[in-house]
Amino acid sequence: MSGAEPSMDAPTLDDGVEEALALVNAPVPAPGQGSEPGSGPARGSGRASGPGPAQGAARVQGAGGVPVPGAGSGTRHRASAWGRARDTAVAAGRRAHRRTHRVPLAQALGEVLAAPLAALTDLPSFDTSAMDGWAVAGPGPWHIRDAGAQDGSGVLAGQGAPVPLADGEAVRIATGARIPGEATAVIRSEHARTDDAKALLYAERDVVTGQDIRPRGQECRSGDRLLPEAALVTPAVLGLAAAAGYDELATVARPRVEVFVLGDELLAEGLPHEGLIRDALGPMLGPWLRMLGADVVATRRLGDDAEVLFTAVSESGADVVVTTGGTAAGPVDHVHPVLGRLGAELLVDGVAVRPGHPMLLARISSGKHLVGLPGNPLAAVSALLTLAEPLLRELAGRAGGALSGAGSPAPHPTPYTAPLSEGVHGHPYDTRLVPVVHRGDHVVPLRYNGPAMLRGIAAADGLAVVPPGGTEAGGEVEVLDLPWMQLGAGEGCFT
Repeated sequence: MSGAEPSMDAPTLDDGVEEALALVNAPVPAPGQGSEPGSGPARGSGRASGPGPAQGAARVQGAGGVPVPGAGSGTRHRASAWGRARDTAVAAGRRAHRRTHRVPLAQALGEVLAAPLAALTDLPSFDTSAMDGWAVAGPGPWHIRDAGAQDGSGVLAGQGAPVPLADGEAVRIATGARIPGEATAVIRSEHARTDDAKALLYAERDVVTGQDIRPRGQECRSGDRLLPEAALVTPAVLGLAAAAGYDELATVARPRVEVFVLGDELLAEGLPHEGLIRDALGPMLGPWLRMLGADVVATRRLGDDAEVLFTAVSESGADVVVTTGGTAAGPVDHVHPVLGRLGAELLVDGVAVRPGHPMLLARISSGKHLVGLPGNPLAAVSALLTLAEPLLRELAGRAGGALSGAGSPAPHPTPYTAPLSEGVHGHPYDTRLVPVVHRGDHVVPLRYNGPAMLRGIAAADGLAVVPPGGTEAGGEVEVLDLPWMQLGAGEGCFT
C-alpha cells in the first residue's frame, strides 16, 4: 500500500446510527411469514426523513414478490435483498426493447453487434505475397524478368493483375502484392542472390512450393461467420470488419440516459458556504455511466420542486432517467410521488444494502426506466452498481462482454471472489459494499467508506460484497470491479 496505513474498517457515525436504527426498526414478520435473510426496512437517503411520501405513490413490489400498498397506507414494505435487486435490474433490461441501428465503423466502437459478422469477401481476396522478395515459377535458377528495367521495382501492392510468369522466371515482388499467375513460391530477399551479369536468381535455401504466399481465402471465405451476435466492437473488430468489406455495422444502440441531480443545497462551483455544498454527483455520474455503455444525453441540476421533477421525467426522451436524492420520505423527497403520478411500476423500492438502501428502480413505460440513487455520494455509487449497471449492460447488449476463447460471448462481469487482507465488520442483516483495492491475491478494504464519503472509492478498484455479520481476515468475498479497473490500477494507496 505504498506506506499507507491499512484500513481498520472503523465504523463511521453514519454507520453506527444506521445500524442502531436498523435494529430498532427491524420489521416483525407476520404470522406464518418468515423473515428474509439480508432484508430490512427501506429508509432515508441521508436527507431529512418524514412520515412517508404523499398519497398516490406508485405501488411497490415487496421483497417476497407480493405487491403491497405504497406509502401513505401505513403499511411497511421490506427492502429487497441485494442479490435479488440486481437480478430484478437484469430482468428489467432483458424485457426492455433494445434499439438497433446501422452506424459507420468510426461510430461503432464500444457497442455490440446486433447480428453476426459475416465476411463479405474472401480474405485475402487474391493470392498475395507475404514477404518482400522474388516470385518464382518452377525450379531454379530463375531468369530475372525485366532485369534491365530502370525502376527494377517489380510487382507492387495495389497494382492490377501482373503478367503471368513462365516456367523458370522470377520477378521482384513486394509484401501484399498480387502473386503473378503460374508463380509457385516467393523467395525472401535475404534468402536469394542474383548474378546481374547473367540476370539469374539463385536460392540460398530449399524452396518449397507455396512458401510465403498467402492464398486467397486463407483467413476466411465470403459468407464465413467471423464474430457472433453480441460481440463487443473493439478496435480489432473494426479492423476485421473493414478488411471483410464493411463500411458500417449493425449494432445495439447505446441506451440514452438523462441524469437529474436534485437538491436546492447544491453548488456547481466554488467552496461550500452558508449551508450550501458542492455537487459531487453531477461531475461523476455522466462519465461513470458512459463507461457502462450509456449515451448520456444530459446532466441537469433541478431544485427540490415536485412539479419541476414531474415535468423533467415525463418529458425526457431517454431510455433511462437517473435521479439523485429524493428517494426517501422527507418533506422534499419527491421521487415516489412523481412516480405515482406517472403510473410507474416500482420494481425495486429499497435494497437491504449499506450504504445506499433507499435506492429504487421503476418502469415508467415499456421502453423507459428510472433509477433513483440516494443523495449521499458513496450511497449513490452503491445504487449505481446495484441497479443501474446491470440494467444498462442489458440494454446495451453488453451483458455478454468480451469473447471467450471459443468465440462465444462470455458472461460479463464475471463473478469472482478474493480473500480479504483483514476482517470487515458487517451490518446485522444487510449486505455491505466496501471500497477495496487489489494487492496481489488479496483485496484491501479502504477507510473513508461512510455513505457521504468519496475518498475511499476514489482510491478503489472494486467494491467488496460483505454479507450480514461481516467477514474475517482471509475470508472470501465477492468483488465488483469498477469500470476503470481494466485501465490499470496505480500502485499507490492513499486511504
